[in-house]
Amino acid sequence: MKSIWNESVNFPEFQALKGDISAEIVVIGGGICGLLTAYFLKNSGVDCVVLEANRIANGTTMNTTAKITSQHGLIFADMVKRFGREKTALYLKANESAINNYKQLSKKYPCDFEIKPSFVYSQNDRKKLENEVLALNKVGFKAEFVENLPLPVKAVGGVSFKNQAQFNPIKLLNEIVKDLKIYENSRVLKIQNNTAICENGIVKAKKIIVTTHFPFIDKYGLYFLKMYQSRSYVLALENAPDFKGMYVDENDKGLSFRNYGNVLLLGGYGHRTGKGECGFDALRKFAYKNFADCKIKYRFATQDCKTLDDIPYIGYYWGYKDNLLVATGFNKWGMTSSMVAAQILCDMVLGRENEYAEIFSPSRSIFRKQLLINCGEAVSGLVGFSKKRCTHLGCKLEWNNQEKSWDCSCHGSRFSNNGEILDGPANRKK
Repeated sequence: MKSIWNESVNFPEFQALKGDISAEIVVIGGGICGLLTAYFLKNSGVDCVVLEANRIANGTTMNTTAKITSQHGLIFADMVKRFGREKTALYLKANESAINNYKQLSKKYPCDFEIKPSFVYSQNDRKKLENEVLALNKVGFKAEFVENLPLPVKAVGGVSFKNQAQFNPIKLLNEIVKDLKIYENSRVLKIQNNTAICENGIVKAKKIIVTTHFPFIDKYGLYFLKMYQSRSYVLALENAPDFKGMYVDENDKGLSFRNYGNVLLLGGYGHRTGKGECGFDALRKFAYKNFADCKIKYRFATQDCKTLDDIPYIGYYWGYKDNLLVATGFNKWGMTSSMVAAQILCDMVLGRENEYAEIFSPSRSIFRKQLLINCGEAVSGLVGFSKKRCTHLGCKLEWNNQEKSWDCSCHGSRFSNNGEILDGPANRKK
């Protein structure tokens, strides 16, 4: 499998950490969230080091569809009920600010940034769409109900956000990493006394920021109960229509559409990692049925952390342990959420107040329906029979025949057939 973004640039290679060093801040995880955080910290005069287990931007960041939008599914009617109008408006404001921040960066670092409308559609629930528009308008956000969509799926309508964006994340990151202190192939095995410990070296720091997609420190925060991982699939198609916008089904198992140049990114058929069918065959059948002359140029899969309440966890890793911070749980909207996280984390490190920090605090209530589902999956994974066990917390592994990997349904770790780690939170080989 190869992502469409692989052809964009060749990242410079960074050496592995060898020996003991120190820095004001160490960022663990070299995806877009960690790299943006390090970039903003460096520009604020902070001595910052990034530790990446493999190659930077080679995981979820490389396999994104790269939509920059504050429209994160049909979540806002429910969010108003749970959190109220004021907090919902702040959530939207935080993500709209992220779009503008990318826009400003794109002026300095060209990255195929384009303003596009965003749409969430439904195939069978018009009332849900109408309620979403009503809730958004009540909090002062201009969303519109759209009757007809130019898609090869039957939809009863969609909710439209104007002035959203899309880009090429790898082109942007290739520029901002040039002046950062980065160590690749430097997996952090544990954190102890403000020290990140790798196999061949350590980094002592005043503060540590964990941006490893799924946090690997289980001692604090209960992230192994607060999140699960979802896997979804993308085909990059030539000779397919340009839909002039970004579209996604409100159902997680539905389809998404987004064009990049002369290529259509067709995505979908998501499922909990370790449970459900790989979606490549279903995407291929849909593509050939609806775009007769299309050609599959790339195919790739991505993995997303899902929280209990559809809002990311950004802030102190646990309580007010102010030397350890985290950003995770981006719920399939990692590009926008990474920018929001980078801004919040930078402000927290510098001792500046951030108006959005409370909304994203990892210390908020965990009493949600999804918690019971996660607990049930964890118990099933722990007691289930399998000779192959995950090195994270010991859950059973299932063989993924299409992607040739051993997958964990408890927390989403994945391993190659020879035991190499493909996705965390596991940080030891099988």
